[in-house]
Amino acid sequence: MFTNNKLAKSVKLACAFGAASAALFAANPVMAQDAEGSEQDQAQNVEKISVTGSRIKRTDLETSSPVLAIDAAVIESTGFTRVEDVMNTLPQIEAAETSFQANGSTGTATLDLRGLGSNRTLVLINGRRMQPGGVYSQAPDINQIPASLVKRVDVLTGGASTVYGADAVSGVVNFVMDTEFTGLEIEAGAAGYQHNNDNSYMQGLMDEAGYDYPDGSNGIGGESYNLNITAGGDFDGGRGHATVYAVWRRNNEMLQGERDYSSCALNTSATACGGSSTAVSPNFFFYPVNTPVASADAPRDVDYTTELFWALQGDGSFLPQSEANNLYNYAPINHFMRPNERFSLGSFAEYEVNDSARVYLETSFMQDKTAGQIAESGTFYGAEYLFDYNNPLITDAQAAQLQEALGQGPDDQFVAYIGKRNVEGGPRADNLQHNAFRIVVGVDGWLTDNWSYDVNYMYGSTSSSSAYINDLNLPLIAPRVGEVGSTCEDDCLLYQVFTPGGVTPEQAGQLSGTAILNGTTVLEVYQGYVAGEFGFAFPGAVTPVGASFGFERRETDFERIADSIYQEGSLVGQGGPTESLIGGFDVNDIFGEISVPVIEGMTGVEALVVDLGFRFSDYSTSGNANTYKVGIDWAINEDWKLRGSWNRAIRAPNVAELFAAQSVGLWQGTDPCAGDEPALTAEQCALTGVTADQYGNISPNPADQNNQLTGGNPNLDPEEADTYTIGLVGSPFDGFNFSLDYFDIEVEKTIGSVGAQRIVNICGQTGQFCDNIQRSPAGSLWLTQDAYVTNLTDNIGGIKLRGVDVDTRYSVDVGEGTLGLSMIGSYNLEKTFKPLTADPSQDYDCSGVVSVDCFAQPEWRHTVSANYNMGDYSVIARWRYYGEVDIEGTEDQISAYSFFDLSGSYIFNENLRISAGVNNVLDKEPPLVGSALATNANTVAGFYDTLGRYLFTNVTLTF
Repeated sequence: MFTNNKLAKSVKLACAFGAASAALFAANPVMAQDAEGSEQDQAQNVEKISVTGSRIKRTDLETSSPVLAIDAAVIESTGFTRVEDVMNTLPQIEAAETSFQANGSTGTATLDLRGLGSNRTLVLINGRRMQPGGVYSQAPDINQIPASLVKRVDVLTGGASTVYGADAVSGVVNFVMDTEFTGLEIEAGAAGYQHNNDNSYMQGLMDEAGYDYPDGSNGIGGESYNLNITAGGDFDGGRGHATVYAVWRRNNEMLQGERDYSSCALNTSATACGGSSTAVSPNFFFYPVNTPVASADAPRDVDYTTELFWALQGDGSFLPQSEANNLYNYAPINHFMRPNERFSLGSFAEYEVNDSARVYLETSFMQDKTAGQIAESGTFYGAEYLFDYNNPLITDAQAAQLQEALGQGPDDQFVAYIGKRNVEGGPRADNLQHNAFRIVVGVDGWLTDNWSYDVNYMYGSTSSSSAYINDLNLPLIAPRVGEVGSTCEDDCLLYQVFTPGGVTPEQAGQLSGTAILNGTTVLEVYQGYVAGEFGFAFPGAVTPVGASFGFERRETDFERIADSIYQEGSLVGQGGPTESLIGGFDVNDIFGEISVPVIEGMTGVEALVVDLGFRFSDYSTSGNANTYKVGIDWAINEDWKLRGSWNRAIRAPNVAELFAAQSVGLWQGTDPCAGDEPALTAEQCALTGVTADQYGNISPNPADQNNQLTGGNPNLDPEEADTYTIGLVGSPFDGFNFSLDYFDIEVEKTIGSVGAQRIVNICGQTGQFCDNIQRSPAGSLWLTQDAYVTNLTDNIGGIKLRGVDVDTRYSVDVGEGTLGLSMIGSYNLEKTFKPLTADPSQDYDCSGVVSVDCFAQPEWRHTVSANYNMGDYSVIARWRYYGEVDIEGTEDQISAYSFFDLSGSYIFNENLRISAGVNNVLDKEPPLVGSALATNANTVAGFYDTLGRYLFTNVTLTF
């Protein structure tokens, strides 16, 4: 009775790996076997399948590594048409690149499993890699994946480098597509967000600041529309099958000004509405020049200890900015959710040439257009300008006020930094387009009754572009403000920054610049392997030893070409240059895995299987690297099993980490030596380059942004990670299944940077890294691009991650239908980042903590679902829970959050089905955090429900 017991065990435990696994077994021909069929007949007819995480085909769905699966029904019940929105509901995934980002957005959608970074999450389609996403992104863009064609998603939450190669440090997300669709299906849907603006706290802060905001419901916003057409069928008498699809999706934009809780940017402590001192009516930093000079290029002696931070008043006079509080509310015009339009076309085809060979083909094409709109550009104090008192823009009264305050006469000179917001020129926007093409062609079949083969080739390419519009061109400003030594001739219009309301759209138009990036990413993969069973088994087992052996070659090329505007950093709102990036590498792999059934059919050991794996990789950039795994799968009896694994995984440095040019950009954080009361002492700040006269007199950036110098390192080595998992899978009573898995991931030689904020802090506290800090003559880290913190890439750190995953499912007949209950949860025990392995004092634990270094992942997060099916009806209720998160450095915390969803579907007849639902039924707002912690719009956008209620409906026609 061994075969029957083993099959029963597989069926009972399948649900512990997700609804998709159960669905597979329901379709398995073995389930329809007659009870009288012999054990031998049943054993021969059991279908052997391969699952995510192994290429060895077995009769069991369980593996020694935990796999979470969600199926098409679950995806449909969310109502989401963006795949990243679906995946970000899983407790094991943190939000990475989403549509809820605008400033600095890549325009792509990426996945971050375990919070270890999207570059450590391997994303597959039907078990094969995706290419990098575009000019700004080295991670795959899952916008390429049409949600309507996803059959299921397997999430392997453990290292898998021996099977799939580099990058599977935190695990693998494998999108299994419906390649066997038959018939014609047309699906049309619409969705949108609704919210009642009644946040009294935020409205009170905006009343104090004098800002406008919406009140009450402003209807449905951020509307999305989708149309999906899928067709498939057999040909040539059933020897072949083809599926084709076409998908169109459009999302309308939403601005931050459409929600009261995002209509102003909170300050760092989230206690007041902040704003930018680059304002509509300009603010200025003035300093006296001790020795007059004849030209702007000549050396000059500037007294930076005498600083005037003044605001231009309506009568043309100046007032100290601290009294005027002249700030610009830049939040309302920023995108809360970017607009997007996407077209996708694709096909899956296979043809049985003979009993030993089947050729298959996968093709896909996607065109995606989006734009990240942020507040208007401005001068942003981007350069120091030399003035004399004969400047035609400066009135006599202004000259007299300046001379008196600076202790100067009419023949003296002064320098100024200008903060003027370009409201006359309109908002900035990064118009992004991606055209992604992917093709897989291969042949597979059976060499013998026990050994199969698969040889395939994949080509993936993404061409993308960025057109950044409406930013101010910094070199054009000097002659238009009358800087000494420059001239404004011919059609040149003076930029009337010293006249209240004096700047016109025509003046602003002359300063506007556009920068262009174009790029192409290419990934080619050549792969072949055999898999099967040997003709022998261990003495205590019946099932033969299985194995898989193969080779793989991957070639990666990345090219990003920046125009001269980008390369020179001419656009003042960019924070620095954007350089071209050209590079590539290739890797040759040889891999193998063996599955060894050691004992079967004994009391207490229904089956004990040992899995071994090894991969040898030879990189053109960093040389050789080895990965390996050991897994143990112990089925105690029909209802209980233990499993455990150890995986050595690697992540090779990507093209940007290897070859990116060094350039100055922005980092979000605070200078501990800025402000009236610096966080560090005068002695500590002196180590960072602050003089005694500057201490307590350095103006902080109101937007908490400072400059850093970043870039690549061609001498990087691959990261190395050890992943341990141990789990219990059980079915203690009929209809109930669960899995409980502990994971432990430790990454060494992590590729990254120390962090600009940390460099400044360490310098002040220990004296290390002080050479990395370059302050401006005024002591600032943000005035001019000549002031920055050097923060380059290296193999310097480590990561330690521990936690527990829970997956439980229960099914019971209720009335005339079936009620299914499930819970997926994840608990973080430790999430320690080690910026400097040599200095453990710098380690910090992000488990349940949010900070400038830590994403707001709670220690415990779960999703509980209840699904009731009766005849043509189906209703799903979902509870998504986020545990509390401490705000580092304070006694405050983000409280626990619960979101409730409700959806349902009804089948009218064999041709028509309608589904509809509401996510976040109670219209709960996302938690609000200060500017230094927010990813967009005062919140952790794209992680918590961001825009209020989400209402959706879909109509499906099937023929």
